[in-house]
Amino acid sequence: MRRVVSLWLPRLPTDRLHRRCATPGEGQRYGRLKAPAAAIEAAAKRPEAAPGEGQQKPLVTTVTNAGLRRLAAVDRAAAQAGLGPGMSLADALALVPEVKAVAAEPEADQALLAALAERCGHYTPFTALDGADGVWLDIAGCDHLFGGEAALLEHLLARMARLGLAARAGLADTPGAAWAVSRFGNGRTIVPPGAQRGMLAPLPLAALRLPAAVLATLDGLGLRRIGDLYAIPAATLTARFGPQVARRLGQALGSEGEPISPIRPPLPHRLHAAFAEPMGRREDVAEATRRLVARLCRRLGAEHLGLRRLEVAAFGVDGGVQRVEAGTGRPVRDPRALMRLLAEKLDRLNTGFGIEMLSVAAPEVAPLAPEQGGMEAAQEDTTLAPLLDSLGNRLGFDKVARLAPHRSHLPERAVRPQPAAAAPPPESWPEARRPLRLFSHPEPVEAVAPVPDSPPVLFRWRRRTHRVARADGAERIACEWWRRAAPERDYYLVEDQQGRRFWLFRQGLFGADPPPKWFIHGVFG
Repeated sequence: MRRVVSLWLPRLPTDRLHRRCATPGEGQRYGRLKAPAAAIEAAAKRPEAAPGEGQQKPLVTTVTNAGLRRLAAVDRAAAQAGLGPGMSLADALALVPEVKAVAAEPEADQALLAALAERCGHYTPFTALDGADGVWLDIAGCDHLFGGEAALLEHLLARMARLGLAARAGLADTPGAAWAVSRFGNGRTIVPPGAQRGMLAPLPLAALRLPAAVLATLDGLGLRRIGDLYAIPAATLTARFGPQVARRLGQALGSEGEPISPIRPPLPHRLHAAFAEPMGRREDVAEATRRLVARLCRRLGAEHLGLRRLEVAAFGVDGGVQRVEAGTGRPVRDPRALMRLLAEKLDRLNTGFGIEMLSVAAPEVAPLAPEQGGMEAAQEDTTLAPLLDSLGNRLGFDKVARLAPHRSHLPERAVRPQPAAAAPPPESWPEARRPLRLFSHPEPVEAVAPVPDSPPVLFRWRRRTHRVARADGAERIACEWWRRAAPERDYYLVEDQQGRRFWLFRQGLFGADPPPKWFIHGVFG
């Protein structure tokens, strides 16, 4: 059964400013929420108020519309003084002269809300943003981890209070019902399964998330409570007020679905561990991560799967969420290999006031058949895969490449770089002899040959003369006809008197115009 929590932060903009201006003691009590966006980090470095001043005076945020500054959000003190959103700043100053007005920063507010939604992953992997001041949490199957739905809701609200954020929450079968009771309930209302119809009946129609114009029309007809709509057929509501009223009512009661898009898709291969006491030592965090990774690998082994990407999330007491990732070039489920890839990144974790929960997940998996091990207790992987994984996680997998064969007769076009972690191409390497070091561009040389079609007896390259002791060839390669026309090439493998071997070619034929030229294209060894 679906169970959804609607977390509402009614004073998020002013609470953010109060947290910024808190005194050191209060800042430690509330903790600092680490927002992933750079906007809030930059905003936190701009002190609009002196420390402590924002908590002594009524605080409001303002927006400018057509040259007129109006209140966008108010804190508790300003609301108690009679101020509210939409009021002009001039009227607010006339009513409360000591009010402090700060320009609204919707980007910073949204960044803080996104960080909170990430932080709510402590309760469920399915969290989503709800407008500019709310968070959805689908807690189906998660409440037993916290001692039930009531305990989870109390823990969530207590966590928001410790972060210095005013919050209300509602829990119901549907997002619409949870939204309604969080805004118009007692601040921590739980609707029993299947009881949303009776719980919503006495609430005002504004709890259905209807536009102000529609609410005014309904109020003029004497329809002021959600229960007043129950006796009216849906077709009549649609014909009279449009589809929105019937749709919102159906979503709240559960007769019509309302999908929610999570900020992170839920992963089937995910494990987590919560700790009775926060961990402050990186060694303890690494050991807890190792145990979770080992459990995850055992689960993947039972399903004949291996992971291609591993994600570790550390939930701090201060409300921050830190994530580290490790990728592999092939499916892996060896905990030791995965911990080697994570070791350096885990060392950079900032434990802060402590880590209270860890989760590991495999966002990308691939089939991996069981393997028969040897008699040795521990066998080391002697393939290139561990090296490629280590380089890829350090430098980026897109920066670690290998050469793959390409269908072309021209030597300089017969290979192409591709990511080292990619699957091997279907083409096979040609059987023809090619130098170990191939120049990207052939270099001209001066060569002397006894007869036109014979290999050279000596050549001069980079101001040094090489006398040929042995030669093999010629191998004729024609240029690709669909490209710019160029003469054929006759390649020779030559060895000088010191035993060094080179790959030379003659471009063009004798008697042609222009005359043939000699080039060196690579060296062997």
